[in-house]
Amino acid sequence: MDEKVLRIFALGGNEISPSGEVDPVTKKLRNPNVDEQWQRSAITCELLAEFISKNLDDYFILTHGNGPQVGNILSRSEYASGILHTVPLDVCGADTQGAIGYMLAQLTNFLSLKGVRKIAAETVTQVIVDGNDPAFNDPTKFIGPALTKDEATKRMQQGQIFKFYKKDNTGGEIWRRVVPSPLPIEVLELDIVDANLKAGIIPIAVGGGGIPVVRVNPVIEGSDEVYRGGRVTYRRKKVSGQKDANVYSGVEGVIDKDLASALLGTSLIERYKKSKTPMKAEFTIFTDVDCVKINYQKPDQRDIREIKVYELKKLYEQGLFPEGSMGPKVKAVINFIDGGGDKAYITSVARFEDALAGKAGTVVTK
Repeated sequence: MDEKVLRIFALGGNEISPSGEVDPVTKKLRNPNVDEQWQRSAITCELLAEFISKNLDDYFILTHGNGPQVGNILSRSEYASGILHTVPLDVCGADTQGAIGYMLAQLTNFLSLKGVRKIAAETVTQVIVDGNDPAFNDPTKFIGPALTKDEATKRMQQGQIFKFYKKDNTGGEIWRRVVPSPLPIEVLELDIVDANLKAGIIPIAVGGGGIPVVRVNPVIEGSDEVYRGGRVTYRRKKVSGQKDANVYSGVEGVIDKDLASALLGTSLIERYKKSKTPMKAEFTIFTDVDCVKINYQKPDQRDIREIKVYELKKLYEQGLFPEGSMGPKVKAVINFIDGGGDKAYITSVARFEDALAGKAGTVVTK
């Protein structure tokens, strides 16, 4: 049996809706509209279609972030709260999976133009987290549009939390809203993703890191076994020796999409090893910079082009990568290779083939 390659492509929410662009006319920070997001995702899909059409024997998975989009939906909900009900953050995340998955499914069109009959399909994905994760008390995940420091300060007076994100292309400070980002533990729809791969479908999965859910433990009330989720209570008769049901409930947070993508990859690697299916695995994180950089946007900034995973771990443990941006990407790559992956890349979509040839991006090996 020939050895296939499982390729996971993780697209950032900023890849579709960039944060930090300054309008050349108004000189204000821009928040790209839906048409602009469609156009940008089309560019990405066309580039990916070119690569996929040359490697049709491989398995492909697309994952995506949702930081700008989930923040927009949440803000829209809050602004309209005087006339409509608000939308909780986990439901906002589910909404973005559908909308961004719809945009990225343009990949099917670009493949068809090349004579390739392959479908890219969104799978609404739930990811289990720990309800006691300390991240719920220390928000670090950036969401929503870019703001100036003054704009962010005014919003913070309304109870929202903002942190410095990066500098824009004029040197001005960009601030963004932050929300809790618990660590992913298990992908609930793993069977569906695997089935799609084996059917020749390109799954679009763990969008926005997946909808964060926690396991609900039962309590006994009389003769009933009761599961109290966040919004729904489930009940059944207690039976001696009966195993607990698998019941989950959504929580307020946004999981890091790179950590969730790495988890998806290592979960599939483990499954294929158990079934003795020959499979190599490579993980690519697409971002808005060409490669991993130490001391980003500082005078002593340095690019990392090729590095062994043990060397990258040492740099990560020194705290050289910010938690709200490159830190989770680096950690995700480490997790992926430690979990059995063969190689990982961090680069921009436009430079991906150059990265494969060692001419761009950051390449991480065992």
